[in-house]
Amino acid sequence: MKCFHHFVPPKSVKLLQCWIDELGVEVIISKPRKTKLGDFKVKGGSMIVSVNNNLNPYSFLITLTHELAHAFVYKDYVKSKSPHSEEWQLTFKSMLLSFLTPDYFPKDILSALSLYIIKPKASTLSDINLSSVLRTYDTCKKIVISDINEGEEFSIGNGRLFVKGPRLRIRFRCIEKRTKKIYLFHPLTDVIQTQ
Repeated sequence: MKCFHHFVPPKSVKLLQCWIDELGVEVIISKPRKTKLGDFKVKGGSMIVSVNNNLNPYSFLITLTHELAHAFVYKDYVKSKSPHSEEWQLTFKSMLLSFLTPDYFPKDILSALSLYIIKPKASTLSDINLSSVLRTYDTCKKIVISDINEGEEFSIGNGRLFVKGPRLRIRFRCIEKRTKKIYLFHPLTDVIQTQ
């Protein structure tokens, strides 16, 4: 099992380790999952946090802090609160404030993160601005639907072809070529250009 220390900005290790020790939580470094960056669960009375191993150090730090906030809320309130309750938001916000300096994040992330923590969402992917800035620090650059032009064809890796349509409020309205069905795609959906 890998230690989280190699996945986060070096200066953040000490505080993260203090929280982990205080909680007695196990941290697991997971293979990438398509539907989540990390998670928190309780198994056999033990608290377990997992974070995907393909995140850049800044995304990893935010995700690990997000999941540790769940552990603190669980410890203080047990099962009486919903996962992203007001208590979780306040806990997560308080924890992130500890890292809101240039010692931990570059200026562009600090700017986006400062806006995000006003009312943190259940997933950093829900905040397009923060996700876009964090994405610039990824070592493996992927094409996302926002990178291609309207009218271009793309696939999402399952063999089905789509045509990118206009952006609605947040998502892009796209048409599957074969069935002509309409699908809505998050702006940061990984795609494969076919043209």
